[in-house]
Amino acid sequence: MKVLVTVKRVIDYNVKVRVKSDNTDVDLNNVKMAINPFCEIAVEEAVRLKEAGTATEIVVVSLGPQAAQEQLRTALALGADRAILVQSDENLESLSVAKLLAKVVEKEQPDLVLMGKQAIDSDNNQTGQMLAALTGMGQGTFASEVKVEDGKVQVTREVDGGLQTVELSTPAVVTTDLRLNEPRYASLPNIMKAKRKPLETLTPADLGVEVKANTKLLKVEPPAERSAGIKVADVAELVDKLKNEAKVI
Repeated sequence: MKVLVTVKRVIDYNVKVRVKSDNTDVDLNNVKMAINPFCEIAVEEAVRLKEAGTATEIVVVSLGPQAAQEQLRTALALGADRAILVQSDENLESLSVAKLLAKVVEKEQPDLVLMGKQAIDSDNNQTGQMLAALTGMGQGTFASEVKVEDGKVQVTREVDGGLQTVELSTPAVVTTDLRLNEPRYASLPNIMKAKRKPLETLTPADLGVEVKANTKLLKVEPPAERSAGIKVADVAELVDKLKNEAKVI
């Protein structure tokens, strides 16, 4: 079984995001970048499938600038076999990403596509569903458990009412949720080995896809700062402040 895993380059989740002084975008200068946490979970699940003898090859793919090779090398150090970078300096929207990934799927013919359910920068939660629609593959989203046997993929997914289990025929698209697993850290020997693993670079033109923006970013603003909370001595003081200061009762 060949598993294709998508990896997105995002600002490290431990870093406080800053907005440019002219409010045109997020400031990425001298900011630590990392693999999107949900994508890390997808990579970990693929590696576990390989360790269990279910998967035979893991291919990681990223779309973005040349610097995204760093995140692909990290995924290779975690256990992926080879990597593909679709290099583009454009601000790729979900539909463009899905179209490019559909061409990569057509080229690689994977049995299973594992993706993070969303990226922590845009939080769109769209690409996995769009890819499934474009390729005609079944999809299991928000996966908290994945089982593969007899050419079928059982996905336990988190829904509003609890848990739902769906069975998919391969090839299929599965998007991962937080509770699926705990990603491992790359060891130093594996980091060194990753430098020798193959990494192929393509462009949208190589895949026959025209990258087109359908939206325009007008302005980016940081969230409004919240005032500090206060402590009250008793319930009577709390009610008084809610009534006369906050005016919510």
